[in-house]
This record gives sequence, C-alpha cells and structure tokens, in this order.
Amino acid sequence: MSKLPFFTKAQIDNICKDYKTPFYLYDEKGIREGIRRLQNAFSWADFKEYFAVKACPNPYLIRMMIEEGCGVDCSSMTELMMAEALGLKGEQIMFSSNVTPADDFVKARELDVIINLDDITHIDFLEKNGGLPETLCMRFNPGGDFCIGNTIMGNPGDAKYGMTKTQIFEAVEILMKKGVKHFGLHAFLASNMIENDYYASLAAILFKLAVEINEKLGADISFVNLSGGVGIPYKPDDKPVDLEYVGKTVKKAYNEIIVPSKLKKISIKSELGRYITGPHGILVTKAIHKKDIYKNYVGVDACAANLMRPAMYGSYHHITVMGKENEAPMKMYDITGGLCENNDKFAIDRMLPEIENGDILAIHDAGAHGFAMGYNYNGKLRSAELLLREDGSVKLIRRAETPADYFATFNFDGAEIKL
Repeated sequence: MSKLPFFTKAQIDNICKDYKTPFYLYDEKGIREGIRRLQNAFSWADFKEYFAVKACPNPYLIRMMIEEGCGVDCSSMTELMMAEALGLKGEQIMFSSNVTPADDFVKARELDVIINLDDITHIDFLEKNGGLPETLCMRFNPGGDFCIGNTIMGNPGDAKYGMTKTQIFEAVEILMKKGVKHFGLHAFLASNMIENDYYASLAAILFKLAVEINEKLGADISFVNLSGGVGIPYKPDDKPVDLEYVGKTVKKAYNEIIVPSKLKKISIKSELGRYITGPHGILVTKAIHKKDIYKNYVGVDACAANLMRPAMYGSYHHITVMGKENEAPMKMYDITGGLCENNDKFAIDRMLPEIENGDILAIHDAGAHGFAMGYNYNGKLRSAELLLREDGSVKLIRRAETPADYFATFNFDGAEIKL
C-alpha cells in the first residue's frame, strides 16, 4: 500500500521554483475539514477543542483554527503570548504546564485562562504567583498501566505528569476552602492512539472520578478535558481513528455515568494537536547526494534538525518520491540528512522507487511535532513554512531562518561575522 500527498508533482515543481527546499507545506482544506469532523463527532455535547499549540506553533494556522471555533492549549509563557497576540483570553485558553516557572503562572492569571494544575504543590505556588482563580483544572495520573481490555496501551505510572487520586481529593478540599468554586479534570494516558476505544476508556475514568469527587466533597466538577492522544495513521496500512465511533462511545459513557449522577451535565474539552495538523503537513526535501557503500544512501537537504521524530523515536514517516508515485519500490535505501549524527535518517532499509539527485521527496505526516521540535545543531537553520490554500494558492507563513538569525543572539567581542 502507499499514500499520496495532498499536492501533485506539477504543483510542487511550481512551488519549488519560488521556495528553496527544505520547507514545510500545510494543507488548509485538510486542517479545516478535520476540525469539523471532530466537532461533528461531539456535537451532542457542550464541547470545545483546544488546539495543542506545542504541536504546530504557527499563528497563521492557529488563526484558522480559531475561525473554526477552537481555543488553544498553551504550555509556556511564549505560547501564552502568542495566544494573547491572536486576541484570545479567558476560557478560550487552557494552560497545561509542568515544572511551571512563576512568571508563567502570573501571565496565565493576567489572561484569566483555565489553568490545569500538574501537582498538588502548585496550589501554594500559584497562590503566591498570580493568585487562585474561581475555576481550576487538575491533572490526574491513575498510575500503573492503562489497559483497553487485556491490552496495555500506556504506562501512566512511569509518567512525570499529574496527581494521584488521593492527591486530587486533597487538592479539591484545600482549594474549596481557599475559595475555588468550579473544577475540571484532565488526564493524558497514552500517546498517538489509533485504537478507537481509547477516548471512551479515558472518558469513563474521568467521568467516574468526577462523580466520586462531587458525591464525597460536594465539589462542582464543571468539565473534563480528554486531552490529546488521538493518533494518526503514519503507516499506509494503519487505519485512521473512526471519530464518529469515538463520539458515540464517549456519549454512551457520559449517559451511563454523568447523566444519572448529581452532576447531571458537564462540559467536555479536548486538546488535540497531532490529529489536527499531523496528516496535513509534509516536509518537502530534495535528493542532493547518492552514496553506495555497505548500504545505499540518498542524502537530502533536510535533516533531523528539521524533523527529529525518526531520529529521536525511530518513528515511521511515509515517503513519496514525487513523479514516481505509481512506480514499484525497486531499491532499498536509507534516506539521510547531513548532521554529524548517524541517527540522522528519515528512513532505514526503505524500499522506494529508484531515486536520482534532484528528485523531490515528500515526507508525510510531519505537521505535528515536526517543525516545532526543530533545532540548530551543526548550525542548521529552520526551514520555511508554507500553506496550500483552499483555492490552490500558496502563502508563506514563516520565512526560513538565515545566518543572521542564528548569530543574532550572540553577545561577544571578536572577529566580525560577515553576513
């Protein structure tokens, strides 16, 4: 099986006339349609998606999401500043952070956002740095293994995030005495899940906890945040998550657990990132060298500094050789970048059509945690980001870095660097 990019060979050839590879290209139509599918799946609920800014922090793309009715989930001062610059504040922003600096909490309180506390010790810390709001969310870590049926899907007990159940109850008691009136619950138990029952299983855990807290402490649990975790089909034979099924199964858990309880009704939030932009972003790169020694290598002008997931996690990203989409994979390659690191590879022992220098390669599903995780090792510069508009036009939404950007933060006396 194979998968095709959201552009044609003719389109990408024209784009490459105006923009030097490597660059990221995002699909406006795909992003907007994906958000609408999510919203339709949860149309039965008081639902809001808060896009996880960390996944793809480009304000042009985020403005599109705001137009579609999304809020944003921020995790740092600069992400809060970006949200503010886009005109967001209050309940339009979730702030989910850990090991949080004091200034970040102060900024979050200044914007009156919904704060998601990661640890019970953050109660006093937040009170001293910004003050306690009337509404607070708390991150829950159930510990142990997270299972769907008999299958272990994740290991929350190994994660640094969230509070234990005992700590959640203690935190609610403390916060109620300090004047907090409304509470939310949040949990993130597994990453990149394409198992259709993940969200319903997570929802049931949070719904039951909400009801128990309400019954024992009388606390107003006004929402649950199902966080992220919904995955995408990176491999051609992976099946995408059935969002209609997900919405129905979460509704079933809601009707069985929340509706009969004293709570009667709560809001549902999510903070998806990978699902929203992941499939709709492609790293476009060019083959510039071929090397045949003990293996067959194709060197491209992108590297792990542009997309580090394969090097960091061994992640699979499908690769299309543009213009050869229908050709049989005839040769085994390692597709490599130019970093001084042997793990700088986009594919290892991958069967692909014969590749020649100058061929354009499309590295799929790079729209989340792709550009965002970029770095400057070996003096490599971050690439441009482009948007393929619904009308077929292309817009530059982030220029490529230049050597001047790289040197701009240095503060030294010495030889002049000629730019």
